Amino acid sequence: MEFIDLKKQYRKYKDEIDRAVLDVMASGRFILGKKVEALEEALCRFTDASYAVGVSSGTDGLLLSLMAFGVGPGKVVITTPFSFFATVETIMLLGAEPAFSDIDPHTYNMAPELLEEQIKKLENAGKDVAGVIVVSLYGQCANMDEINQLCASKGLFVIEDACQSLGATYKGRKSGNLSKVGVTSFFPSKPLGCFGDGGMIFTSDEKLYIHLKTLRIHGDIGRYQHRYVGINGRLDAIQAAILLVKLKYFKNEIELRQQAANRYDNLLRELEQQGHIELPYIAPYCQSVYAQYTIRIKTRNRQRVQQILERHDVPTAVHYPNALPYLEPLAYLGFKKGDFPEAERAANQVLSLPMHAFIEESEQEQVAEALLRAFQSR
Repeated sequence: MEFIDLKKQYRKYKDEIDRAVLDVMASGRFILGKKVEALEEALCRFTDASYAVGVSSGTDGLLLSLMAFGVGPGKVVITTPFSFFATVETIMLLGAEPAFSDIDPHTYNMAPELLEEQIKKLENAGKDVAGVIVVSLYGQCANMDEINQLCASKGLFVIEDACQSLGATYKGRKSGNLSKVGVTSFFPSKPLGCFGDGGMIFTSDEKLYIHLKTLRIHGDIGRYQHRYVGINGRLDAIQAAILLVKLKYFKNEIELRQQAANRYDNLLRELEQQGHIELPYIAPYCQSVYAQYTIRIKTRNRQRVQQILERHDVPTAVHYPNALPYLEPLAYLGFKKGDFPEAERAANQVLSLPMHAFIEESEQEQVAEALLRAFQSR
């Protein structure tokens, strides 16, 4: 069993993807160009954003967005303590100071009421808070309206890190277009993934769009005319061509992901009722794209559960085993255990199960049976 079966997906679209790649190779235009522009336009329609900027990765999308907002030394950017390292890494790369606001224990996303407390705490300490990066984790959007309203009242920017949530909706609106800037990733394992690295920035602010386009090509406003210090953050045409094929089937894949999640819910409900696990909680105003199907392990050692599942040919993953503030590169900030209790608890308990659009019902039954054995074993 594959944790994410990318080979099965490729086989379904193989002829179209192969033709699309060969077309780019024959064109001789491998970076940016018409394929990237077509993808940007298609994803604007998909998300309802006014503008999209194809970039080299989700990480570079976050970095470029922070650069466009003028983030640098002396500034503080708040984010979640429970995410992939890139979310905080981009803040640090610009010489800014990262700060953290703990998560909601049910959605694993940033809790607006805790964010308000954290902003006040930082302001009282004399910190220059510039903005917030909000992660829509596991394919479910955070409570963006409350966060946007809070940050607007404080004059702070909001970036939605939608690297796991493209295709999800929040109150009927599309992830990636829920704040002034949204960033997504096309890493192969994402709900919409390419065959390497790639990403997209979304905005409906024309000035910001123009600035972002300039920053992704070394701050160049015309051939060898550099107005800003930027990066080489361009999207490859081959990746755009692959994504254009996959995008045609993406809505159907989202439905298949939700069907698979519903099957897991039904198969695992008894284990939850027995108190052994906690199933994913989806807020009533959200529709998740289920980038991961992540449960909590409550009554057993997680590593032991993983070992038993592995013996039954069921792969698993932990997203993520450490709260960000306690990783070695952030030691200089002096955070101590207990500062972010919900993130710490999640890091010790979460377990992601095999999940993709084409997972078979029989495979999910195999996962459920293996989990049942894990909790029955001594």
